[in-house]
Amino acid sequence: MMIEPSGYSGDLEEQVVLPNHRLLRIRPCRCWDSDTIRELYSRLSSRTRYLRFLCSMPVLPDPVLKALTCADDRRCLALLAELEQPAGANAVALGNLGAIDAGTAELAVVVRDDYQRQGIGTALASKLLQAGEVRGFKRFVAHVLWENSFVIRRLLNRADAVVCSTTSYGVSDLSFVRR
Repeated sequence: MMIEPSGYSGDLEEQVVLPNHRLLRIRPCRCWDSDTIRELYSRLSSRTRYLRFLCSMPVLPDPVLKALTCADDRRCLALLAELEQPAGANAVALGNLGAIDAGTAELAVVVRDDYQRQGIGTALASKLLQAGEVRGFKRFVAHVLWENSFVIRRLLNRADAVVCSTTSYGVSDLSFVRR
């Protein structure tokens, strides 16, 4: 196994068997994944984009793409979830973690509409939380639209997290720690 200079990337690659018995590969995003992330983003419905980014963006802005592909693996990281298809790996989800302070990180996950409710978001969130703990984060935060907070709470509970929240102006701030 090749260890990245940061010393953390080796803990990020994982294969997970989903409840439907499909094999999901979770791996770090890298600078050469720009086209893969753009393709994944283009396959998200406008509703899913809005729920994930809290605004309507028909195209993923270059600064956001750069932040996802140039993560330093210590204070911020991004993971892709891929399913094997006959034509090769198919990116179906994206998750990222970014430091807020020394002990707190923000977590975000998006799953393609046609692959939701298959355990992919749960597996990806769990991997991000595990990677966050390895990096010293003890508390995690997610900012979600109020209408999506129930779904996200369910996802986080499956990922073995305790959740508390506050809501203001339609956005819920979920704060959680691993059990």
